[in-house]
Amino acid sequence: MKKTVHLILMLFFLSALGHSAEAQTYSESDYGNMLTTIEKSHDLTFPNWGPYTKKYIGISHIPDLKKGLRFDLSVFPGFYRRKLDIPNVFFESGYHPWEASPDMYYFAFRHEVEWQDRVYTDISYSYINDQTRLIRIQCQNTTNLEQSIVLHFMASLHFPSLKEYDPDTPLLPARAVLPEQAQWFDALDYTDFLYAKPGPQDKLVYDGKIRGEVRANNFVNGSGIGQGFGTDKGDKVLYNWDIKNSINDAALVIRYRMKENESLQLHGTGLIDIIVPLEGTGGLETVSIPIGTVNAGQADLTLTSLGGAGIEIDGFTVVPENNVSDIAFEITDWNPVPELIEGPVDNSILIKYEDTENFYGIKWFYPQFKIRQYFGKDLDIYFRRMANNHTKTVFHDQGKGHYTNIFLRPITLDAQSGKTIYGLVCTGDEETVKSILSEYTDDKNFEPIYNQARQHLTDMTPSQQGKPFTFSQKRMAATVLSNVVYPVYTQKQYIRHHAPGRWWDCLYTWDSGFIGLGLLELDEKRAVENLNAYVQEPGAQSAFIHHGTPVPVQHYLFYELWNRTQSKELLNYFYPRMKQYYEFLSGNTPGSTTRTLKSNLLKTWDYFYNSGGWDDYPPQKYTHNYKMEATNTPVVNTAHAIRTAKILKMAAKQLGLKNDMKSYNKDIKMFSKALQQNAWDDDAGYFGYVVHNEQGEPIKILQNEKGENMNKGLGGCYPLFAGICTDEQKQKILDHLKTEGEIWSRVGLSAVDQTASYYTNDGYWNGAVWMPHQWFFWKTMLDLGESQFAFKIADTALKVWKQEVEATYCCMEHFIIESGRGAGWHEFGGLSSPVLIWYSAYYKPGMVTTGLNAWIEEKKFNQDNTDFTATIQFSKEQNADKSTVLVCMNPDFDYNVLINEKPITYEKLTDTCLCLKVPIKSKPLKFKITKK
Repeated sequence: MKKTVHLILMLFFLSALGHSAEAQTYSESDYGNMLTTIEKSHDLTFPNWGPYTKKYIGISHIPDLKKGLRFDLSVFPGFYRRKLDIPNVFFESGYHPWEASPDMYYFAFRHEVEWQDRVYTDISYSYINDQTRLIRIQCQNTTNLEQSIVLHFMASLHFPSLKEYDPDTPLLPARAVLPEQAQWFDALDYTDFLYAKPGPQDKLVYDGKIRGEVRANNFVNGSGIGQGFGTDKGDKVLYNWDIKNSINDAALVIRYRMKENESLQLHGTGLIDIIVPLEGTGGLETVSIPIGTVNAGQADLTLTSLGGAGIEIDGFTVVPENNVSDIAFEITDWNPVPELIEGPVDNSILIKYEDTENFYGIKWFYPQFKIRQYFGKDLDIYFRRMANNHTKTVFHDQGKGHYTNIFLRPITLDAQSGKTIYGLVCTGDEETVKSILSEYTDDKNFEPIYNQARQHLTDMTPSQQGKPFTFSQKRMAATVLSNVVYPVYTQKQYIRHHAPGRWWDCLYTWDSGFIGLGLLELDEKRAVENLNAYVQEPGAQSAFIHHGTPVPVQHYLFYELWNRTQSKELLNYFYPRMKQYYEFLSGNTPGSTTRTLKSNLLKTWDYFYNSGGWDDYPPQKYTHNYKMEATNTPVVNTAHAIRTAKILKMAAKQLGLKNDMKSYNKDIKMFSKALQQNAWDDDAGYFGYVVHNEQGEPIKILQNEKGENMNKGLGGCYPLFAGICTDEQKQKILDHLKTEGEIWSRVGLSAVDQTASYYTNDGYWNGAVWMPHQWFFWKTMLDLGESQFAFKIADTALKVWKQEVEATYCCMEHFIIESGRGAGWHEFGGLSSPVLIWYSAYYKPGMVTTGLNAWIEEKKFNQDNTDFTATIQFSKEQNADKSTVLVCMNPDFDYNVLINEKPITYEKLTDTCLCLKVPIKSKPLKFKITKK
């Protein structure tokens, strides 16, 4: 009876939470609550259970967000005593993201045992309660032969990594063991940190780390200060500490590391007033400085280098002087081997790891099983090699690691049949876990739990004409939503983070901007949190969170969030953060080196080698090959500065910030003039990289040895996106974009003009089509009233995407022009996300889409999408007197369209998408669409 009541209550709770994106709406108070929750964090507000692994796909649990530990449970399907695929997340390994809800209450992966869908398992993970998740394994045999398969539940514990891209090398932090009255202070917890010779990254520290931060084994909490600190005379770090205990005859102990035989003197002031000589041994050392009586309360310490060797400082201890020798540091020795405890009922087990207080419980509902253990770092080779060994229960391979294996076998599937196997995984203290495992005595009530959890999926139902694309779009939605990894380290915290793919277990600024744009089509809250992960409070040490190419996609996400929500809460919160981001990239922030040349053209080479995300783009590659970073400016950085200034100007107008509007106008004029005066190549019909002399003066457009403009490609078209071209320039660039064999190809816009001498078919970007820059130019075509070409870009992309996903189930990174096939990372939730946007823009009733010159002041659809009203302000662009607005209405009716109460004609691009070409006026336009 107890179990039945619990199940009814739980299903009621799930039903109350269930939603589809179409039905889910957020109020201003909802946005306010969101922002209050995430304001001081870069984390995502997901449950502690989720698809967070960096190893083998499945479900993960985070026992303690602060520690960076992750428990994984994966399920490996295979043939009985035959083939077994290990679902490694770092290469194509037979599984595919299949479904995922935005709140992570449900997600599923398809594991192909025999391609394509001849023998497969759909393995899903569903919310039961905060401690427990349901595992449902739908085994399917679509062949005319009987099949015998196996399932391996595989549990393991994983530890925070020392650095990005290397999740298998754990960070080994130390713990300070202190005598009574002593107090430890991390070196990283400073109030200010100053290099005597400032560098470009002082105001934009890579990966969102703290200025001077080093991550290192054997450091307390894994971090300290370094990065060349101390090398130059005048390097300085300042501290303000809250001393808890008054101490007579105290000492200050500094824990540090320097290279062997190197030395440094630090001048200490405040708590001490002494020159501290330091000698390096290559290892961690301590130096003790007598400081007399220390009173409880605030204490300041400043350390200033007198010049010498670089030093890494772990931290400081204030301690009674006669207890200095009692200070000890215990180095973490993570233990992946758990204690295995017999479960309270049949077919269950408890797992207890030394490094976490949590117990984990697993229960499976299949009678034939064996519990085994694998010792070793990886399973990919050894586990498959042992597939036929059904007698051993303990296996030893190379490396440090452990996997608890619950081996279900054999599972017989009749021809053309299926079978569902269930399991549970739970966590808590020992008694809680035993209680949960004991509560579920059979699997008869699990299907309602599974069905209720699936109600949390985003409703992606399109109009009739959009249905052929739905399968490929659902796979992309699952990929974008489930590509979340933990732990990622930034801003002194471990966070859950949307990654472009699991290979990138790190921040990635421009990719994540596009992830946010894709998430906006699935759930606004997820998009808001994605944006928040990359912005900083005004006045923060770093202007924004930076990793990789500094294309400011977050500004476009900010813009689209406004046009989607009209939320003043979001606008007020994000505007000052976006302004700070912009000011740095535009060179207006002290310390920024983006605008150091007399032409006022921007370059970001000091922050990353990549200007536009296009790794092997020819002029960028040429610039680096010939070491011209100090003098060469790309076009794309300046063009994006213009466009983001225009976006922020619209936001400033909404907020009534007239001085900000004037500042943006000044920048727009300055950057536009810089491009027009220096970068236009009339012969080539492209804007070019500009070469400057040593005095910073522009002297010529970058050409190769043949005298050919090196920027014949999308980079040379970007002033059109910025909206600053003359009529002649506009026409020449449009001709390049539209002409097959130049920029246009059968699979979309080529990154490089195919007629250029440096075009190649074997490059990463050179010879390929990518979605992100196509999105930028699609938005441009809407701004220019080029609605047919905009549709051609989107329609081509959707068809290319559909073809590849249906053939491989993979969501690819880019597409090879010669073959039209996908390539690169196979589960790419980053730069490929515009396909979700195009699908919504043309096939999802209830959507309104504009270019980047439109500011939607208000909008409303009625419940069945047969009535639409909106007020939209358009900014005047050069070369355009009309702009395009796409409005997706209920496809079952015809419509009357009024603008400022005057009827206009429209074109129907799809069964639901009304294409409106509207005049650009100085005052807002009022839209009214009603069914006939």
